[in-house]
Amino acid sequence: MTDFDYCIIGGGVIGLACARELSVKGSVLLLEKNDRFGAETSSRNSEVIHAGLYYAPGSLKERLCIEGKQRLYQFCSGFDVPHQAVGKLIIAPESGQAQLMQLLHKGRQLGIPLQLLDQQQLLETEPQVRGFAALHSPTTGIIDSHIYMERLAQQAEQQGALLLRHSQVISASERDYGWQIRVASQDNITDIHCAALINAAGLQAQALAESLALDRTAIPPLHLCRGHYFSYSGKNPFRHLIYPLPEKNLAGLGIHATLDLGGQLRFGPDTEYLPAGSAADYRVDPALAPAFASAIQRYFPGLNAQQLQPDYAGIRPKLHTKHETAADFVIHRPSNRPPAVHLFGIESPGLTASLAIGTFVTEMLQKQADEAHNTR
Repeated sequence: MTDFDYCIIGGGVIGLACARELSVKGSVLLLEKNDRFGAETSSRNSEVIHAGLYYAPGSLKERLCIEGKQRLYQFCSGFDVPHQAVGKLIIAPESGQAQLMQLLHKGRQLGIPLQLLDQQQLLETEPQVRGFAALHSPTTGIIDSHIYMERLAQQAEQQGALLLRHSQVISASERDYGWQIRVASQDNITDIHCAALINAAGLQAQALAESLALDRTAIPPLHLCRGHYFSYSGKNPFRHLIYPLPEKNLAGLGIHATLDLGGQLRFGPDTEYLPAGSAADYRVDPALAPAFASAIQRYFPGLNAQQLQPDYAGIRPKLHTKHETAADFVIHRPSNRPPAVHLFGIESPGLTASLAIGTFVTEMLQKQADEAHNTR
């Protein structure tokens, strides 16, 4: 006898999207160790709705981002989530013209709306931005990720899901064709039995998978990467998000200019890979300001470096090192074990892809259930 059909470990945007989707299929319990949902990676990013341009052809990142973008805009419109399709400019110096054309060609193949701007058109579009040429991506936008997660949680609960905060998973093991999970809350320790488990633990996903005795060959190495943001005081000079060309191996998108829905300008993130075993540290060192200023002035020469102020930082669960090509999402369903799905490396564009990931995970579990039924 199970207490729940599905237990989701991790209450970030991915766990909440899975809870919303799975709660239509059966009973759902979501466990979040922090005092609020999305307290880690999900609330410490650029809050950008990505178009899907940068990712490896045929990758999960590409597929789920493009699918998720359309669904996310529809969700925001339908459920009163603040958002705006402000558009993005990708700025190229003269030496980056070939790379810009490659992105334009790829975007057109994928059906992503893009417009190539020459130097004069760029100047007319964003007078404060300097570059040889630019791509305009009109379907890139911004979102209030906090309200979005609130809406996901509300819908999951309306569909019967039980979402618990302050709930730390102590252990989990196979039992009676399902999973026995021991949970520590503020008041007590509880044992819960569920039929299927979803590991959406973000920065802790690898550690959780190891505790569940998942085959080590199925667990990709985790590389914690901190990204810092600086806000910009004074008047915002931009109408669009402003991005430099991405790094050649797509390991990072560069320090870009992004806006929040109140019009506040901020710059980031950089990429700082942390030593293995590092504790989460979200402080922003003011000494990073000169490096930020140098990067920003390549496309915004009018920057007043004195107006850069430390803002916040996030830590991304990357599956590649600084010198490796960007890795894809890993969404793994073990065979010959009780139903489970493990999500590894869900960094950008995880927010954009979240609804599509929720459906992807649900379909994986439904397929596993159907296969198990057919073998009985």
